[in-house]
Amino acid sequence: MKQIKLGSVIKLLSLSTKSAICNLKSAISLLLLVTSAYSQSVWSPDNRNGTYKNPIIYADYSDPDVVRVGDDFYLTASSFNSAPGLPILHSKDLVNWRLIGHALQYQTPVSVFAKPQHGNGVWAPAIRYHDNYFYIFFPDPDYGIYMTKTRNPAGPWSAPLLIKSAKGWIDPAPFWDDDGNAYLVHAFANSRAGIKSVLHIAKMSPDGTKILDDDRLVFDGHANHPTIEGPKLHKRNGYYYIFAPAGGVPTGWQTVLRSKNIYGPYEDKIVMDQGQTQVNGPHQGAWVELKNGDSWFIHFQDRGPYGRIVHLQPMKWVNDWPVIGIDKDGDGKGEPVAVSKLPNVGRRYPVEAPQTTDEFSRPELGFQWQWHANSQTSWSNLSARAGWLRLNSVPLPYEAVNLWTVPSLLLQKLPAPTFTVTTRVDATHLLANEAAGLVMMGMDYSYIAIVRTEDGYRLERTSCKDAIKGTEETNDSGTALKTGILFMRITVGADAMSQFSYSSDGRTFSEIGEPFKAREGRWIGAKVGLFVASFTQAQERGFADFDYFRITP
Repeated sequence: MKQIKLGSVIKLLSLSTKSAICNLKSAISLLLLVTSAYSQSVWSPDNRNGTYKNPIIYADYSDPDVVRVGDDFYLTASSFNSAPGLPILHSKDLVNWRLIGHALQYQTPVSVFAKPQHGNGVWAPAIRYHDNYFYIFFPDPDYGIYMTKTRNPAGPWSAPLLIKSAKGWIDPAPFWDDDGNAYLVHAFANSRAGIKSVLHIAKMSPDGTKILDDDRLVFDGHANHPTIEGPKLHKRNGYYYIFAPAGGVPTGWQTVLRSKNIYGPYEDKIVMDQGQTQVNGPHQGAWVELKNGDSWFIHFQDRGPYGRIVHLQPMKWVNDWPVIGIDKDGDGKGEPVAVSKLPNVGRRYPVEAPQTTDEFSRPELGFQWQWHANSQTSWSNLSARAGWLRLNSVPLPYEAVNLWTVPSLLLQKLPAPTFTVTTRVDATHLLANEAAGLVMMGMDYSYIAIVRTEDGYRLERTSCKDAIKGTEETNDSGTALKTGILFMRITVGADAMSQFSYSSDGRTFSEIGEPFKAREGRWIGAKVGLFVASFTQAQERGFADFDYFRITP
């Protein structure tokens, strides 16, 4: 990244503590009233008339899996290199969801994931409830199969236990049979194992802590179901069922296998595909049965820069085969629905959505935030200045030519097809050669940043094309600033076109640079967030404070 010449230090901004506290108290009451509305108004699937629309979560919760426990539903998803990982979402009706925590506070091995490991880390997990414990089994394609458990899904979860050291084992799902035996079904990643399109089952200890035998091939999908993966094992009416996506993420379908014997042979059937809809690749998810016996299926759709967004489909059983979505021609194969009746869970529940806006008024970051890699406690501080997030300047890695290899990016998922992000930053405590920015991050990325220069402050618009290939950033435009306090904004329009702008008063915004088309990351959608970086390895470092991070329609 470019080096900025060492400059003079501008006098630090002085604020009256008493005045600031008074203003904070008066503002908090109003902010608490509107904060929840920010996330709900950006995208809400609940039509409030007894129906819902898809997607139920317009955000990148890849490879979703869901378990029902009593009247509650819990969802987890792949998190790859981001930390904390394995998000946990809660719902009462399968439509309105809220983040309640993460199962992993740090990626394992901790030292390996201290650097961004794009596309590695936590792949498709499975969440189950057994013997009064919540279990999550998840794969790391380079290390093997891990298990973590808890009695409280909001956490804390146990330290991940490596129950099977293996390269290329992916997408594990546990199953406890009626006779007390336990099993694990899994797939393979061709990039590590050299094979794919096959499913194996191994016997597992009932406590989920070890594999007891060699895994056995139970289905070969090369002929009719290439790239079959993501298996989930169930039992119903004497049949063992394996729900498994095939055909690849962008264009595939949902396959279901059934057999009277857990090791097969299995019959196969496509039970949902795109059909005549715009929902490409509808597969990889969770069969959920309600207390009244109704069945529903949650799956994802790959939407490029928006990531793998989450849909909910009605599901019924016909001749002991599931039919997912709507079957217009009666052939037993459904296609996704755009609108449907709400699941019958006995009552209506309030509208909720995964959190987005953060007023930084709590002692911890909101659950929506993830770092680019395992974080350090020295990177952020929510107590140094009441109601503000302080990000300390972190030197860029010595080898960094762009932000792709920078671990200290604080990011969250894109939450809707169109939205606006606004933040207010106080960068007056930056030192020379430091910057505080608002970034749209992916394999291509762009940001605006207040940069401390020898002449004072500048606002710079910077972009990078093919960051994954190690290309250097380009400075698109910039302007001198009279102060280090500024409002920054990204307005995201159709097709993830993003326009950056800034303001000195928070009312009148000026655009800077041309619109930027957000691009997905490695197996994930684009992300938006904040960073404070030093372009040198100087021992003395500054910081920047952020008043809020608001996402609005």
